[in-house]
Amino acid sequence: MSAVSFSSLFWHSDHSWNHPKEFGRGRKQQDGKLLVRCSSKSGSPSSQNAVRVGVLGASGYTGSEVLRHLANHPQFGIALMTADRKAGQPISSVFPHLSTRDLPDLIAIKDANFSDVDAVFCCLPHGTTQEIIKGLPNHLKIVDLSADFRLKDLSEYEEWYGQPHRAPDLQKEAVYGLTEVLRDEIKNARLVANPGCYPTSVQLPLVPLIKASLVEVKNIIIDAKSGVSGAGRSAKENLLFTEVTEGLNSYGVTRHRHVPEIEQGLADAAGSKVTVSFTPHLIPMSRGMQSTIYVEMPPGVRIEDLYQQLKLSYEDEEFVVVLENGVIPRTHSVKGTNYCLINVFPDRIPGRAIIISVIDNLVKGASGQALQNLNLIMGFPENLGLHYLPLFP
Repeated sequence: MSAVSFSSLFWHSDHSWNHPKEFGRGRKQQDGKLLVRCSSKSGSPSSQNAVRVGVLGASGYTGSEVLRHLANHPQFGIALMTADRKAGQPISSVFPHLSTRDLPDLIAIKDANFSDVDAVFCCLPHGTTQEIIKGLPNHLKIVDLSADFRLKDLSEYEEWYGQPHRAPDLQKEAVYGLTEVLRDEIKNARLVANPGCYPTSVQLPLVPLIKASLVEVKNIIIDAKSGVSGAGRSAKENLLFTEVTEGLNSYGVTRHRHVPEIEQGLADAAGSKVTVSFTPHLIPMSRGMQSTIYVEMPPGVRIEDLYQQLKLSYEDEEFVVVLENGVIPRTHSVKGTNYCLINVFPDRIPGRAIIISVIDNLVKGASGQALQNLNLIMGFPENLGLHYLPLFP
């Protein structure tokens, strides 16, 4: 395929989000424009300094999103891709939208040679990842997109995932990868447990407010909605078009597996146990996620205090945007991007606030945040490969 290279990609500053936030970490600004280096050729690393990356589980939705973002990454080259049930096939037979990329054929994990690989994204199902990662060479930097290393309490993992953890020593090593909150820890990690989509959308607005004691940690209610891609790519009757379209349904009521992950993050922020009421819903759209969060404010705290704390917490962040007062976040505004849009509103009930957070569940809720984390680990600006404007309409 052509080795044509885009020397630069410019965004005019007046096209970005329609808010006064300055350009964030790792970005170069020239005459009001955003300069991003990218290349249309992917596959083998393009320079001696490039990082050689493996993608394990490349035939799923999160795997394909990792590949889509790596295709425009100036420092990461794709060295190998695994998909046991698709081994031997080109990526074009699995994901035709990636057929223009110069990528290696898919192979089985057992046939993968990691001697020439520096880092891997692990996009395998929950419950299978522990054994795989335990068997990987120690020199590899790993970002795991499954839930297998997110929970610090192994008994909680067994309770919520129905099986004992098979790599407890690795669990002690794993760093939780909520980038904007745990950036310093992630930089020095070998194994990062990439957060789940719902926990990302909930923790980004709540953690800074809880740390500042601006919301009560009791009676937190989370009403969350996700596009169908959040359920994965496997064929399931309840995910057929006729089962999903023109309807809305709750699922995992009181028992969704993201509950302990959410409570773990909020408890770390509060310094005490936190229990939330969390109900997820399936929405008939491909991608996108909204969490509407209802919280109580301590006496004397105003909505404006919450808003200003969020603005202060994220004023230097590129991917978390607190919208102008009164602007309601929409999933359309983040589709295909690594952004999280947040705003806070007064409830009609005195002393309560409503927080709305939206992300793309496959990007900021999975593969985009994973790339953000690997950028940090490898010492690159964390926005490399992530400069996409939202897809609209």
